[in-house]
Amino acid sequence: MASAASGGGGGSLFGSLRRFDAYPKTMEDFRIKTCGGAAITIISGVIMTALFIAELQFFLGVSIKEKLLMDTTRSELLDIYLDITFQHLPCDHISVDAMDVSGGQQVDVDHDIKKRRLKADGTRISEEKVQELGNGTALLDPNRCESCYGAETAEIKCCNTCEEVRVAYRARGWGLESLAAFEQCKREGLAKAPSDMKEEQCNVQGRLRVSKVSGNFHISPGKSFQQSHAHVHDLKLLQQFPLNLTHTIHRLSFGEFVPTQVNPLDNHTFVAKELNTMRQYFTQIVPMRYKKINEEVVLSNQYSVTHHHKHIDLNKAARGEQTGLPGMFVTYEISPLMVEVTEHRRSFTHFLTGVCAIVGGVFTVAGIIDSFVYNSYRAFQKKLELGKVS
Repeated sequence: MASAASGGGGGSLFGSLRRFDAYPKTMEDFRIKTCGGAAITIISGVIMTALFIAELQFFLGVSIKEKLLMDTTRSELLDIYLDITFQHLPCDHISVDAMDVSGGQQVDVDHDIKKRRLKADGTRISEEKVQELGNGTALLDPNRCESCYGAETAEIKCCNTCEEVRVAYRARGWGLESLAAFEQCKREGLAKAPSDMKEEQCNVQGRLRVSKVSGNFHISPGKSFQQSHAHVHDLKLLQQFPLNLTHTIHRLSFGEFVPTQVNPLDNHTFVAKELNTMRQYFTQIVPMRYKKINEEVVLSNQYSVTHHHKHIDLNKAARGEQTGLPGMFVTYEISPLMVEVTEHRRSFTHFLTGVCAIVGGVFTVAGIIDSFVYNSYRAFQKKLELGKVS
């Protein structure tokens, strides 16, 4: 008797539990399988598989979070990476200079900057040909003291290279009309007139390291130097040379490359429609701290740019009637705000929720479509049997 009562109680418990079943089953004999249902099932399976793969790729990928904060890295230096080709200017007659509002100046920069001479078709002139005329310098007495051609001073008494002759003339404030008059320049193969190199191109590539304050850098014709606290470009050698400032900026970036960085001046080409053009780029720099998923931190910058150009009349500029200089000028201002970009992985619960939504959503929509197709087919069959459809 006790056993029976116990069994009855168990049956009653399970019977009560069955009332909570949200998925009632039908008997196999009452299930109807159709070709339309099979087609919808196959299509639904393909869609679910494609969406699952997309969700898995999204889960395995890296998500980006951005945050705006104050820039506290002002004491660090700013690296400017450039790769620029001037299609109508020879390398021997252009200089790279940088200056900023704090008074810092870099004149005729040659460290970390390479100037590559190119032929008119863009192929590089081999170093062997460039240095062919200068190979004789190895035979000269290293203790020699050559003439500065009247430009000697108390500090500069000997000029053993073409560059030393140029420096001596700058110190005197004298212009150079031709390098052909100097033995040192002829020996080093630098005595060519600019007109003899007018078919050459010049690629300027490398890095400028400047203080992290507003400033500018420029690439201009003529050797640059300081005279009486003024920044001067010697254009005397280039007076009869057409200064065509057409150029292509292959790369211009402020700081190391990071995945989200967009440099608006990359692969930018400016075609000068007239000679002696001053091309100006005004950039607004926003510092960026990029935190990679492996905890590595990279400091870089993003920037926006506007540009302007104007014609420079060298005669008016010499008389002080017009300001400016032919060349490419990049002026930059630095924002006090910084963007912090952080890479992170998405959570597994987010992935699981997405997968459930895909399976449930596709299954539900497929069921609705299957029900609509099946009921429509049944209604059509009944009408056909009653002769209502011809």
